[in-house]
Amino acid sequence: MWRRAYLFLVLVRLYFALTPSYLHPDENFQGPEVIAGQIFSYPVKLTWEFTSENPIRSVFPLWPVYGLPMLLLRWLWVGNGNDGEIPPIAVFWTLRVLMFALSFVLEDWAIHELVQSSRHRKVAVMLVASSYVTWTYQTHTFSNSIETLAVAWSLVLIQRIVEDKQSSSLFASSILAFVVVSGIFNRITFPAFLLIPGLRLLPHFLKKPFSLLFMILSALATCFIAIYLDTKFYTESRVTWSYLFAHPTITPLNNLTYNLNSSNLALHGLHARYQHILFNLPQLLGPAALLLFFRPHLSLRLYSAISGVLVLSIFQHQEARFLLPTIPLILSSVQLPKNHTQLRIWTGVWIAFNLFFGLLMGVYHQGGIVPTQVFLSKQPDATNALWWKTYSPPIWLLDGKNEVLQTHDLMGMKGDSMLAELSKLATCHLPPDTDYHDEKTGTYLIAPLSASFLDTHLQNHEGPLKFEEVWRYRKHLNLDDLDFGDDGFVPTIQRVVGRRGLAAWRVTKKC
Repeated sequence: MWRRAYLFLVLVRLYFALTPSYLHPDENFQGPEVIAGQIFSYPVKLTWEFTSENPIRSVFPLWPVYGLPMLLLRWLWVGNGNDGEIPPIAVFWTLRVLMFALSFVLEDWAIHELVQSSRHRKVAVMLVASSYVTWTYQTHTFSNSIETLAVAWSLVLIQRIVEDKQSSSLFASSILAFVVVSGIFNRITFPAFLLIPGLRLLPHFLKKPFSLLFMILSALATCFIAIYLDTKFYTESRVTWSYLFAHPTITPLNNLTYNLNSSNLALHGLHARYQHILFNLPQLLGPAALLLFFRPHLSLRLYSAISGVLVLSIFQHQEARFLLPTIPLILSSVQLPKNHTQLRIWTGVWIAFNLFFGLLMGVYHQGGIVPTQVFLSKQPDATNALWWKTYSPPIWLLDGKNEVLQTHDLMGMKGDSMLAELSKLATCHLPPDTDYHDEKTGTYLIAPLSASFLDTHLQNHEGPLKFEEVWRYRKHLNLDDLDFGDDGFVPTIQRVVGRRGLAAWRVTKKC
C-alpha cells in the first residue's frame, strides 16, 4: 500500500515540476540564465552578484548541474538535424525535469540510507515525498535545492566512512571533499549543516590518516578547478598561470565578506533573528513543526538541521528558502502520534496544508510570467515590454527576441510613475481595421489583473492611453499585492484571488 502511495506522490512531484510557477527570481538569475548565456546565443541579464567588482556567485557548481544538461540537449538537437538554436522554453522544461529527477533519485535515496530502521524509513520517505517543499522548491532551479542534495549526501558519505571499519574509505573521503567544496562554492552557508556531523570523522582520521590526506588533496584539486573557472568567467582577458595566482577570483570569500557587512544585508531586508525559527520553519513544515518540538527522533540528521538553523539565524536577512536543506532532515527525524485519533487528525491537517501550499506555490505563485515571456517572444511588433507588480522576468526565455525587445522591470513602482514611463514608450494609435501584427514597433504592459489602479484607465477609452488586451493567463497570483492596511483583509483576498491572472495590454497613445 505504501509503495503505491509513494509512486503516486512521485507523480505529484512530477506534475508540479511541469507547472510554470515562479517562486523567486533567483531560480533563474542565479543559475540557468547565467549558463544559458554561455552555451547558447540567448542574450541574458546578469544580476549584481555577477557584475560587481567583487562577484559573490560562483559558476563552478552551475556547470555540472545546468551546463552539462544544456550541452547534451544542444548536441541532441544538432544531431537530429535541427537548424537554429534550441527554443529556450525547451531548455527550461528540460531543467525542470532534471531537478525532478535529482530530487526523486538523490534526495529519496539519501533518506533511504540515512534512516536505519526500516519501519521509520517508510514514514520518513512518505513525509518527505508528501511535503509541498519537495514538490515545489526542490523541483525548481534554486541554489538552495542543490544545497539540499549536497547536505544530504555529505551526511550519507560521512555515515559510510564512519561505518566502514575495514578500509580507509579513500574513495568516499575524496568524493566527500568534492561535495563539500562544491557545496561551499554553491552557497557559503553550506558548512553550517556539517558542524556537528563532521565531528564524527575525527576518530576515523586519527586511526586512518591516509583518509584525511586523500580528502585534503581532493578538496585542494576541487578548489583549484573552481577558482580557475570563476577567474576565467569574470576575466575578459586570457587567464594565464601567473594571472590566476596573482588575481584569483574567490567567490566564497567575496560572498562571506559581503554578508558579514550588516549594511549590505539591509539592502535586501533585515529580519529579526527569530524569523527562521518562529516563522520560516512553520511555513515550510506546517503541522510537522509540532512533531519537531513534541515528538522528535534524535538523530545526526536532526542535529545537522539544528546547527544549520542556528547559524543561519545569526544573519539578519532570513528567507524561508534558506532552510530548504533542513526540511528532509527534520521530516526524517520526527515521530507520528501514536494515538489513532490524533494520528488521523494530524494526517488530515498535513494533507490539507501541503495541498493548499502545493497549489499556491506550485501552480499559481507568479505562474503567468514564464508563459507570458513565451507569448512576447512570438509577437513580431514587440519592442518594449513594461512589467509592473510582478517578479523580474527571465529574459533568456525570449528566444532571441530580446535583441529587439527592451524589457523594463517596474516591479514596485507607484502607479502614476508607471503611467509616466508607459506614456514615454507607447506607440501611436493605429488607424481602424489595422492589424498591429504588421507593425514594426509596439509597447506592451504586463501586469496582474488584481492591480485595481489600472481599472479606470482600462475603462477610459477617451484617455491619452489606449489599452488593448492581447493576452491573459489565469493561473497567476500576485502575493506581493496584499494591501491589508488600506483595503482590509477580506476585500484584499477577494481582489487578489478573485481577480487572479496576468494580462498583457498593447498600449498606444495619441500622436
